[in-house]
Amino acid sequence: VLYLSQDGRFAVQGDILELSSRTNLTENRRGALRSQAIAAVGESNMVVFAPEGPARHTVTIFTDIDCGYCRKLHSQIADYNKEGIKIRYLMFPREGIGSESFNKAVAVWCADNRQDALTKAKRGENVERKTCDNPVKAQYELGQKLGVRGTPSLILESGDMIPSYVPPTQLTQMLAETQSSKAAV
Repeated sequence: VLYLSQDGRFAVQGDILELSSRTNLTENRRGALRSQAIAAVGESNMVVFAPEGPARHTVTIFTDIDCGYCRKLHSQIADYNKEGIKIRYLMFPREGIGSESFNKAVAVWCADNRQDALTKAKRGENVERKTCDNPVKAQYELGQKLGVRGTPSLILESGDMIPSYVPPTQLTQMLAETQSSKAAV
């Protein structure tokens, strides 16, 4: 986020804080921009794990097949779903385009059953190497644009980004608190 003076002479890059409320106005704007960017991707371009009943919360996660904490998070996918959290994955191979992690992400995307393929890949099992039209490069580039520096990076419905693994019950608490604080504003 970049701020320009009305006459165009000055530019300021950094956070603007409203001291009376202790609100980071720049981070609020970043969150809104992240939400818009994620919405533009569309769920059809994500690997989604939804609860059986209605989802109380939706979290979009930039993930890497080979990331240890991404694997830990995914091993608890049923627990997130039991908490009413829908998990939507976007691929973010940390080693970049053309890396082994990138190729694994493409294989997952091109599999007949993406959920099954992602689960196998996160367990370290082989997924048949396939290629097809896929959004992996675009998702990686989106992550870079949104400031993803590591995986897992969780994007909440509010647009807030949590750059780390969060256990299921703790994430549920965080989501409830975020929802309460946004409703109070």
